[in-house]
Amino acid sequence: MGALRILEAIRILGLEKKTRFYQASTSELFGLVQEIPQKETTPFYPRSPYACAKLYAYWITINYREAYGMYACNGILFNTNPRCAAKPSSPARSPAHSPRIKLGLQDCLFLGKHGCQARLGSRQGLRRNAVADAAAGPG
Repeated sequence: MGALRILEAIRILGLEKKTRFYQASTSELFGLVQEIPQKETTPFYPRSPYACAKLYAYWITINYREAYGMYACNGILFNTNPRCAAKPSSPARSPAHSPRIKLGLQDCLFLGKHGCQARLGSRQGLRRNAVADAAAGPG
């Protein structure tokens, strides 16, 4: 429901053309894997409530992109290094950053362990790719 609430806030506030939304999904969307390795055409088969919730976030992001012309994209992340997992208290830090963003003291909210290297790449690399995709615009 978090992705829906953020997307709806962007729409209600009229920020569709000024905001770029990235929804980070999980490889758990594939669940009972139908093929190895997974690719863009591999069907989703979630096997947990968490994976089902992330699948909803995945599809609602696509729906808002198509229905409202928003820049809204998904990424499916394969976390192979548990040392890179964010601390459970990460969401508790979000409200503390909101006023700083509102006042223009910072422009982004970053969560997790930045700079942590996973076997499939780094968070900086993922962020660089997301920024490049965002700069390219919808399409």
